[in-house]
Amino acid sequence: MNIKDMIERINELAHKKKTQGLTREEQAEQKELYKRYLANIRSQLKAQLDNIEIVDEAPEKLN
Repeated sequence: MNIKDMIERINELAHKKKTQGLTREEQAEQKELYKRYLANIRSQLKAQLDNIEIVDEAPEKLN
């Protein structure tokens, strides 16, 4: 399942939870989708942080 479909399904379940309530199967599905979505976000953030290069240049001396 791609991220767009995952978000769409998470939103569907969230809406249904507010209006009708969820079955046990839907609750389990929602929990798994949240888990997978957060894992995806964490991996993207980690990849971005791993690509950051810190450059610490010494300030020029003032005469």
